[in-house]
Amino acid sequence: VAAVCLGVAWLTNYAGLSLALGAFLAGLIISESEYSQQALGNMLPFRDLFSSFFFVSIGMLLNLEFVFQHPLMIVMLVVIVILGKALVAGMAAVILGFPLRIVILVGLYLGQVGEFSFVLSRSGVAYGILQGDTYQLFLAVSILTMALTPFMALLAEKSADAVSRLPLSSILRFGFRPLEELQKESKKDHLVIIGFGFNGRNLAKAANLAGIAYEIVEMNPDTVREEKAKGQPISYGDATQEPVLLQADIHNARIAVIAISDPAATRRVTELARKLNPRLYIIVRTRYLTEMRPLYELGADEVIPEEMETSVEIFTRVLNKYLVPKSEIEKFVSEVRAGGYQMLRSLSRERAEFSDLRLNLPDLEITVFKLPANCSAAGKSVGELALRKKHGVTVVAIRRGEQMLTNPGAETVLFPGDTLIVIGALEKISEASCLFE
Repeated sequence: VAAVCLGVAWLTNYAGLSLALGAFLAGLIISESEYSQQALGNMLPFRDLFSSFFFVSIGMLLNLEFVFQHPLMIVMLVVIVILGKALVAGMAAVILGFPLRIVILVGLYLGQVGEFSFVLSRSGVAYGILQGDTYQLFLAVSILTMALTPFMALLAEKSADAVSRLPLSSILRFGFRPLEELQKESKKDHLVIIGFGFNGRNLAKAANLAGIAYEIVEMNPDTVREEKAKGQPISYGDATQEPVLLQADIHNARIAVIAISDPAATRRVTELARKLNPRLYIIVRTRYLTEMRPLYELGADEVIPEEMETSVEIFTRVLNKYLVPKSEIEKFVSEVRAGGYQMLRSLSRERAEFSDLRLNLPDLEITVFKLPANCSAAGKSVGELALRKKHGVTVVAIRRGEQMLTNPGAETVLFPGDTLIVIGALEKISEASCLFE
């Protein structure tokens, strides 16, 4: 980013134009690239610092004595400038087909003299176009319009809301084109995958097969370029930067999976994601058990340590080789995971989510079973299976095609292809799983 900015600025200066114009053109180039959000995130910490330098330097150029000598002229020119710029900007919004509310917002938000005008004014002074009182008049009017910008923003919001409540025609209310056509299509209730390594790729494949909408955030530009060419919904950026997460519509997402290797970055992303979306369900992959507690404290809902899962996979394969029954292995796995996670489970946020269900049921798990064609449970009713009586689990809902059957009765018959949502203790669900295979 810095190389592009400095390079373009140097080229414009070499061509006989100003460095400021080159920097402006570089900003336009970067804003249209796939790295725009990452660049914005990198520049934000410096924005306030450089803004303060800019306003201090502009204020030092203004002659207050001139302002006190010509107050009426300055006020009149301020009004003319604001109305003129608001009219021009508003007409541009009308031509583009925006509704009246957006026209008002655009006009009043852009009514002030822009910062780039000061760059042009310096060139005017250098060539003798602006001299003496003319330059001071320009400075006074420009600075005053910029000082009024916060108040104009408040006025814009109130004026736009007041106009929206009026009985307007459809063209004034919605514009020449529907507003949705003018906006980037945003996702809602989707999955955000942060990190596109081995875990992220497998998760994206699973989400794609299940028909779940997802967005990917990846830091490797080569990976982003390759996957975007394949049609993946992937964007480049450092997920620790707020603009990058907002680009992935994190504020509208249902679940975020953080699968990056840097522990510090993982903690920062977890904290930022929770701040941007308090209802987001956050699953974090980490390497060691010792990293679980800080992540839970920062707002993670589930933390999956590779250290734990690796050990579980190893002893599962060992026990299989010794021909230990599958049910006993699953029971032992449940006990190990419960022992490893139980001390930290209280640090997790006091809710668990499954689809549109909002539950707060400690010590219970929600599992989904899809009935295959040769399943022994197919063709039987919920009452015949006696899941609650024999196995201690309850069927809370059945998804059948597009239909969702909630709280099914004992007479409800199960068919191949049905998706059962079952709740119960993990070891009980493991025992009952043989019925759905």
